Amino acid sequence: MNITICFDKLDPAPWVQGLQKAFPEATVSAWAPGAPPAQQAIVWAPPQQFIDEQPGLQTLFNIGAGVDALLQLKLPPSLKVVRLDDAGMSVQMAEFVCHAVIRHFREFDGYDADTQAGKWSYRKPRNRADFAVGVMGLGVLGERVAKALQVFDFPVNGYSRSPKDLPGIRCFSGAQALPDFLAATRVLVNLLPLTPDTENILNHATLSQLQKGGYVINVARGKHLVDEDLLALMDSGHLAGATLDVFRTEPLPAGHVFWQHPKITVTPHTSARTLREESIAQIVGKMQALQRGESINGVVDALRGY
Repeated sequence: MNITICFDKLDPAPWVQGLQKAFPEATVSAWAPGAPPAQQAIVWAPPQQFIDEQPGLQTLFNIGAGVDALLQLKLPPSLKVVRLDDAGMSVQMAEFVCHAVIRHFREFDGYDADTQAGKWSYRKPRNRADFAVGVMGLGVLGERVAKALQVFDFPVNGYSRSPKDLPGIRCFSGAQALPDFLAATRVLVNLLPLTPDTENILNHATLSQLQKGGYVINVARGKHLVDEDLLALMDSGHLAGATLDVFRTEPLPAGHVFWQHPKITVTPHTSARTLREESIAQIVGKMQALQRGESINGVVDALRGY
């Protein structure tokens, strides 16, 4: 078996070395134009040229959780696209979201501002029953986040395309249930996949349905959020603020209003990073399962977009 690795702005050498060690019977190499044909590929934002030059590819393993950029390429109908199930990302995402929720709920941002000004301050404790957290997207990452939030006794709501049944979590599903989900939520966590149906889903119409004083945490894709609508709802007082880890343009351009906005916390798309060793182990396991003719998890439905 020949395996090729094609990354954009990421050194493939450690992946080639690690994959060759984990799968010694295969031949592993980094792709360059004109490279010999391969049957399997591990990719991150590959160019169309890569797809065009590798007509014999059977499977593309994407090293990130989101496959929206990959599905924009012209892919042969027979080419199987596989996303990572977890590979160490879900615990990172749970850490990030819990930190953002607790920082907002406990008003630690306000304490930070006061201490930097040399002010010894006190804020009245808030009732966590008033801070229902709604997780949009209950895949591997979303389910882990929802369960982690339960540890801190926040009421947790979940929203997904198809019905889910998670103990202790109030689950909503389908477009018809979205208004009820939003109305029951004060802190909104977006973990939806980016598809034509979900692009711009965080807009004035949806965000205005959150409970007054709502807070937005976007850790999915920047194109989910209509920036101007978020700003307008914060200016009106309906939304208290946001933690944003993803943006329409990355890196976030210098001078963008989000950088200095007092109600917005910006992080550089770091909520959950791909862990190489865990990813290699998972990918090799799936490649070997395919060799044995077995089915695997994570196969992307191109029509759904995830």
